[in-house]
Amino acid sequence: MFKLRDYQNETIENIQESLVKGNKSIVVQYPPRSGKTVIMAEIARRTTEKGNRVLFIVHRKEIIQQVKATFKEQGVDPELCTVGMVQTLTRKVNELKPPDLILIDEAHHVLARSYLNIIEHFPKKIRLMFTGTPYRLSGKGFEDVADDLIEGHQVSWLIKYNRLSPVDYYAPKFINVNELKTNHGEYTNNSIDDAMKPKIYGNAVKNYQKIANGTNAIAYCHNVKSAKKLAAAFNKVGISSVEVDGSTEQTQRDEIIKKFKNGKIKVLTNVELFTEGLDLPGVDTVIQLRPTKSLSLFLQFSMRSMNYRTGKRAIIIDHVGNVEKFGLPTDERHWSLKGKNKSKSSAGEQIKPVTVCNNCFATFYRTNYRTNNFCPFCNAILTDNSNSEIAVDSKAELKKITERKNKRVQRIDKIMQNNLYKEVAGKTISELHSMKQLKAFAELHGYKKGWSYMQGKRKGIIKK
Repeated sequence: MFKLRDYQNETIENIQESLVKGNKSIVVQYPPRSGKTVIMAEIARRTTEKGNRVLFIVHRKEIIQQVKATFKEQGVDPELCTVGMVQTLTRKVNELKPPDLILIDEAHHVLARSYLNIIEHFPKKIRLMFTGTPYRLSGKGFEDVADDLIEGHQVSWLIKYNRLSPVDYYAPKFINVNELKTNHGEYTNNSIDDAMKPKIYGNAVKNYQKIANGTNAIAYCHNVKSAKKLAAAFNKVGISSVEVDGSTEQTQRDEIIKKFKNGKIKVLTNVELFTEGLDLPGVDTVIQLRPTKSLSLFLQFSMRSMNYRTGKRAIIIDHVGNVEKFGLPTDERHWSLKGKNKSKSSAGEQIKPVTVCNNCFATFYRTNYRTNNFCPFCNAILTDNSNSEIAVDSKAELKKITERKNKRVQRIDKIMQNNLYKEVAGKTISELHSMKQLKAFAELHGYKKGWSYMQGKRKGIIKK
């Protein structure tokens, strides 16, 4: 079985290989929930152990104590490691001791001026920039700040080797997107307010009871007001729920998370507090009530429930059809430092919430809210309180979306039947000592042609 330590060593070896080639600024893609903070801590430990200084940059103050705790546990020398929020560090950049290594967390934000100020102040220092999603809403690439990209394993691979939990995904089958407005590439709160009327919360409660009852869930709403209303709706039916946001005091938040972990609180509602970086243990179910145009945000939302536990199947309940835009979080994705042209036609795309019947609590979409005034399930009159003004498609329903194995996953399943592949599956690159092993390892992990040859030369297996 492929262990976490093997995964760490493999990634570090790939980074070392890139550095040997002369690269100084490297983006390291590590899927959400797969343990990138731990591997960054290991890199920091090895660096400070040699007496070198580390600068670790985060983008949210809530993450700082979490990172420091992990670094302490991993044995990072705190005297040689500065951990700080980018907004603070950029103001005090002239006061910082020059680092030997810069580590950047959630590095898809790195093109912001606050990050660039620090990078430009230490232009010759080695930078390792970790992110689950090297992607920007603007479509701009990372070639100006990075000279190499190291891709981590696919989500399907991490599930196969028990680094992430498998997931069941539920969403409306049909989505009509044409209402929400955008500002600076993201949906505006006002347009979300217009679409997300209060009765959507009845839908969220009923579907939780139907699909994920009794599991620890986190619900992502579009503002604090809606998050509080949703928590109240859960409590009303006897499901313990609490709203948490950025204004919640840290001691109170810690107590809430403790109760959530112990099962005393079943549903946490929030806006975007528990997305990037911030740890929240024990999540089994994610409820999406916030449409987004950001792939990064979608994957952070979705994979919050996918922390591994023996026998666990994560649940994602997508009430706004985000899956229609992005696909499943388990889909195979390949990343690039290059940017992508953004389609103007997609700028106005929007996902509307479902209609909920007050009589039978059926969930559906309607194409014409002015004429479709009856519930298609029980024939009850749909009042204004049932979200009738934002219905889209009468045939839509919440259904489980099945995953189709892509060709690479099918190939891995096939080659894993060969004993040689089973032999190298649990090894790191340093433990491979023959060309057969190198070729099997490259095939198993989907590395490019020529990788095994270059490794063979590096190891001296192939003589010049």
